[in-house]
Amino acid sequence: RQYIEQLRIYERHTANAGLSKMHGLRHAYAQQRYRELTGWPSPHAGGPDKKALTQAQQQSDQSARLTISKELGHVREQITAVYLGR
Repeated sequence: RQYIEQLRIYERHTANAGLSKMHGLRHAYAQQRYRELTGWPSPHAGGPDKKALTQAQQQSDQSARLTISKELGHVREQITAVYLGR
């Protein structure tokens, strides 16, 4: 299936179950996964921004963002800023 076909099926099933605005689950997952991988909350969850991290923490941050990006089905780390903050 193409993305749009799968999206329509997903939307129909969630609507039939009385659910809506499910994209928030991706944000919650990304933020929880970030904490698991780094040991601290993401900027959107009250954690430090990249500028406040040590060099070692910045490397951990970058690695976590790449991992989460792949897990969410994206191919670039920049998209994680939407879910995690900068």
